[in-house]
Amino acid sequence: MKKTLIFAAFLLSACVAIAQKPNTLTKKEKKEGWKLLFDGKTTKGWHTYLRDTVGAKWQVKDEALVFDPSQPNSGGGDIVTNETFENFELQLQWKVAKGSNSGIIFDIQEDPKYSATYLTGPEMQVLDNKDASDNKKQNHLAGCLYDMAGDSTVSRPNPVGEWNQVKILQDKGHLTFWLNGIKTYEGQIGSEEWNKMVAGSKFRNAMFSDFAKVARGKIALQQHPGSSEWRNIKIRSL
Repeated sequence: MKKTLIFAAFLLSACVAIAQKPNTLTKKEKKEGWKLLFDGKTTKGWHTYLRDTVGAKWQVKDEALVFDPSQPNSGGGDIVTNETFENFELQLQWKVAKGSNSGIIFDIQEDPKYSATYLTGPEMQVLDNKDASDNKKQNHLAGCLYDMAGDSTVSRPNPVGEWNQVKILQDKGHLTFWLNGIKTYEGQIGSEEWNKMVAGSKFRNAMFSDFAKVARGKIALQQHPGSSEWRNIKIRSL
């Protein structure tokens, strides 16, 4: 019964978020300390990883932040927040085109010695579970802790073209993921269980020697095959 009530409350909050004008905060949210990471009009607050500006593949269309793969390759790359975050609650909505793949990466240490965001930051997977090529492994499905935890029993994205609701909590390295009101992962960075998951993943390789070593960093939206859209990106410090 308790789980049912929690799920119903989450769905209600998600419906309220969809009903209000996209990319805005209510008075209550402002009082609670929420801030927008996307204003619905510009890419202010973001930049392409290891660059100063946002590449042309990332555009604002119809109040959404859109990754458009049809634009020149020189305009690509993951985009990251200008700010760093440590203990936080992040909420956002995403949708993808058929066959598309992306991700939400966090705790990124932006430094030229790391050529990519995923070398230091864990990822919540964003995926078209049905038609994307990266759907073969269970822990590669939407909402999962990428290549480490999760499976089809918790990965329940909405059909392609519909918005999905994400919540990510990080509190002193303790992570909890939700996708569309379903908890897809909970655990502690650096714990024995975490280290076992790393040892069984691609992150065991030497190139990932600094993966998830610091529970503080920047947040990225990932360039990957296909197109993705993002809105209502907001965060509050814990």
